[in-house]
Amino acid sequence: MLLLFQATATQVADSTQVVADKLMKEAIANADGLDKLSLITQQLLDFAIRAGERILIAVIVFIVGRFLISMLNRFVGRLMDRRKVDISIKTFVKSLVNILLTILLIISVVGALGVETTSFAALLASAGVAVGMALSGNLQNFAGGLIVLLFKPYKVGDWIESQGVSGTVKEIQIFHTILTTGDNKVIYIPNGAMSSGVVTNYNTQTTRRVEWIVGVDYGEDYDKVQQIVTDILAADKRILKDPAPFIALHALDASSVNVVARVWVNSADYWGVYFDINKAIYATFNEKGINFPFPQLTVHQGN
Repeated sequence: MLLLFQATATQVADSTQVVADKLMKEAIANADGLDKLSLITQQLLDFAIRAGERILIAVIVFIVGRFLISMLNRFVGRLMDRRKVDISIKTFVKSLVNILLTILLIISVVGALGVETTSFAALLASAGVAVGMALSGNLQNFAGGLIVLLFKPYKVGDWIESQGVSGTVKEIQIFHTILTTGDNKVIYIPNGAMSSGVVTNYNTQTTRRVEWIVGVDYGEDYDKVQQIVTDILAADKRILKDPAPFIALHALDASSVNVVARVWVNSADYWGVYFDINKAIYATFNEKGINFPFPQLTVHQGN
């Protein structure tokens, strides 16, 4: 009986020890799980704090950088104003400085976010080579802009004609020249085409020649027509005396006798003189009985 009691007590003790060991292992496992969860939570919290700090620093760098870029742009503008730099060069330099400073700001913001700027710079250089090959036309436009500023075939404010369009030069940017047409349209022309193509500048010379070709009926007195045109031209004080006005019989056309008149005026007076003399010729010819021709066709009928 004693032996049975001892055996039973031993079995109960063993069972109790097994349960205790099992509970201990579960407690240790639960503690390990809590420690791991706490560790992960702490790591996530630390990462969020570091990321928040970097993002905050990057935002501050961006805001301060934009403020500094704005100040430097104004400083460069005032510096060029004091040195009386040509407005064409001024717009080009301001555009170039703004782009370069913006690129530096982007690199600074990326560095503030924790990205290695050396590897970023290498990546940017590689991307620059690839983009440069893909945008070779834009590089040509950039070089064209430098050529335009160096040789100055035109400047801001000039009325020019190129690439099939004409207008006043509004800006000379890094890649484009901006024109404003007579009907207030804005046209962007690549600088590469402007530096290698034909450009007609109407403001380079101080004087321009105006020409009219007037047709009169066959049978009109040419000397009378010439004298009337001479008097009309002499009455306009904007027409220069030197070189003297030129009037001659231009051609014997199919339905008219064409008289050509050429005078020299200041460039600013070109269009005013052209339209006013047109109006004066029409009114005076009607008053003096000089007939303007119109296309005629004579038909002979056979018997």
